[in-house]
Amino acid sequence: MTNNKVLLVLCIILGLGLAGCSRQQSDWEKTRTSNSTDAYEQFVKKYPSGEFTAQAQARLRELYEEREWQKARDTDTVDAYQAFLKQYPEGKWSEEARIRVENFTLAAAPTNAPLNPDAQVAAAPSPAEATPTKPAPPPAAAQPKPTPQAAASGSYAVQLGAFKSGSSAATHRFAELQKKYPAALSGLAPKISPAQGSAGTLYRLQVVHLSESRAASICKTLKAHSTPCVLLHPGHKG
Repeated sequence: MTNNKVLLVLCIILGLGLAGCSRQQSDWEKTRTSNSTDAYEQFVKKYPSGEFTAQAQARLRELYEEREWQKARDTDTVDAYQAFLKQYPEGKWSEEARIRVENFTLAAAPTNAPLNPDAQVAAAPSPAEATPTKPAPPPAAAQPKPTPQAAASGSYAVQLGAFKSGSSAATHRFAELQKKYPAALSGLAPKISPAQGSAGTLYRLQVVHLSESRAASICKTLKAHSTPCVLLHPGHKG
């Protein structure tokens, strides 16, 4: 009789355990389907040491970061991206945030040349050039002068990012961009140069020796898809 009672108690305990596992499994599936911070928070609160708690906490961290990243993108200021980096220095979007901070810095930096090369004033001729030693040829024999646009071709650049993790990350990023935007970046090779910044050494990814129209077209294409891009004018230091 006693053995039967013990067996009955064990069966009840086992049944309750199986019911608990089944309930937790069901709640976990519902939480995953909802895929919201509220759902995961409630699950962790209900099962603080459950079978799926670690997964729920990991997903919560991802959702928190995505939420803060979206806020930073919506604000779209250097302060917003720096605040995001302070909170998530090594997160999923930290590299992208550093790119945008660097691009803001570049966009705000002064240049040593006019924005429009067509508006440049020709340098004054030297005295020797000002006094010809022989008569000028007749107008019909004069050679056509090169257009300002032709002379300015190749003096622009585009910055596509700045990477803290090294030059290999910049090279990998350029390969991704070329694959995603083949028409805009066809025939171009990356220039990767280290620069010391507030966050340490950043590896700047650029394409150089572009015409103004080519550089502007690249940035227009990339920005249309929310991809960071900064047009660098002739004489830009950085």
